Amino acid sequence: MDMSFWPVTCAILVPGVLVASWIDYAQRRVPNWLNLSLIVAGFAVQGWFFGGSGMQVGLLGLLTGFGLLIVPWMMHGMGAGDVKLMAAIGVWMGPMLTLYSFALGAMIGGVVAVMMIVGSGRLRMACANMSIIWAKCTNGQTMFTEFGSAKSFGNTSQLLPYGVPLTAGTLVILAAKMFGWWGI
Repeated sequence: MDMSFWPVTCAILVPGVLVASWIDYAQRRVPNWLNLSLIVAGFAVQGWFFGGSGMQVGLLGLLTGFGLLIVPWMMHGMGAGDVKLMAAIGVWMGPMLTLYSFALGAMIGGVVAVMMIVGSGRLRMACANMSIIWAKCTNGQTMFTEFGSAKSFGNTSQLLPYGVPLTAGTLVILAAKMFGWWGI
């Protein structure tokens, strides 16, 4: 594998996901132009360095990133920008590193969510909201409806801009790859 791919990836993907994270934090959305730019650039760089096999790795990464978050989006649990951001990350990282990035981002997001709940003094309301989410997930008639959606909770919860923990997970996995912290 051509190791010069990873510095180029860092030069483009790192600023891209940081901008996505900042916009998501400030505006609670990740813009399509940014996600599409990252996807197109990722395929171009994959193709430049690895030809057809790089394009295939990019496509498998895109499908992995998309596949990990499409169901939560369909259940109205997150925005479409987060799904597209994870797909864009996948083009650059390939399927396995995308999976690692998502898993770490989900863990970071979970810790941040608990800190937000405890810090805001909304533990009781969060438990009530979790029971609604549980009911939503266990009932086929409500699973893909607005019932129990992230937006339906209104002032009873704080929305976590999920691009932020996805970015954090991606940056840590990318650093692990770049610096050989473990055999990925």
